[in-house]
Amino acid sequence: MSAASAEAMTIPRRRSLCLPLGVLALLGLVALLLSVTLGSAALSLGDVWAVVGGEGSPLARTLILELRIPRSLSAFAVGGLLAVAGGLMQVLLRNPLADPYVLGLSGGASVGALAAMLAGLGGAVISGSAFAGAFLSTLLVFGLAHGTGSWTPSRLLLTGVVVAAGWGAVITLMLAISPAERLPGMLYWLMGDLSYARSPWPPLALLLLICLLLAPLGRSLNVMARGPLQAAALGVNVRPLEWMIYLAASVLTAMAVTTAGSIGFVGLVVPHMLRLVLGNDQRLILPACALAGGILLVLADTLARTLIAPEQLPVGVITALLGVPTFLFLLYRSR
Repeated sequence: MSAASAEAMTIPRRRSLCLPLGVLALLGLVALLLSVTLGSAALSLGDVWAVVGGEGSPLARTLILELRIPRSLSAFAVGGLLAVAGGLMQVLLRNPLADPYVLGLSGGASVGALAAMLAGLGGAVISGSAFAGAFLSTLLVFGLAHGTGSWTPSRLLLTGVVVAAGWGAVITLMLAISPAERLPGMLYWLMGDLSYARSPWPPLALLLLICLLLAPLGRSLNVMARGPLQAAALGVNVRPLEWMIYLAASVLTAMAVTTAGSIGFVGLVVPHMLRLVLGNDQRLILPACALAGGILLVLADTLARTLIAPEQLPVGVITALLGVPTFLFLLYRSR
């Protein structure tokens, strides 16, 4: 095949990859605009445009620049982090029902954050404790699953389930012994809360960095999804790639839990749904997960802020209410 004909075949393939991503990017922009304009105090697009242009009332500037834009961008980043982590775990375990929370990463982060709250600490200390707890859980699961030999996907999954159950028991104990005045905040954090997400740039930067690092590995991930034996036969260095996938999913989950607490179903439903619509090409699925997960969580957070305004619901409740029926429907269709 000549170079010209190969290039001619590559151009339609690139277009087929870019079109869904362009549509999702447009939908993401619409979701962010809705999130900024809707709330207990509704704003118009004119108000948003005036504030962006450096004008607008002081109230509108405070609502948009200090509250809603940081919260909306944080929701987008956390949703993208969870969805990409879920997609990676499903490739690693070759199981469409795999999820980073199943492997105990969320439980470890929750124990770290609740320990900081129980000690009366706050702010960056809670975030750092959650991050440390997630990485402790990562080392624990991988170390126990490895044992004296090499780990297998089934052994890793079972170890993660057991470790997650152990973290759940520790969380229950911590809630039982915590002072009454700290209990509401701890419970709200466990259900997922974006109220205090004021710095969206670290999770957004991590999401972009991981997507850029994974882009050259799309073909290897496609082969990896078919099994380690086929991947090794086709020249893929399986063991380092498996470690890289698990480490990337751990970092993504730790950052998401650090930013917004425990939010379920995003990493489970979004990759599964995208595969039914777009196929199983990881070069498309992983960046699509970053966009679709962000869209889902931005819309869920908008609902959490507006359903019973001025009161707010935990965003984890909304994702569960949306995720359970969606997942059951997808499971029924795949059957």
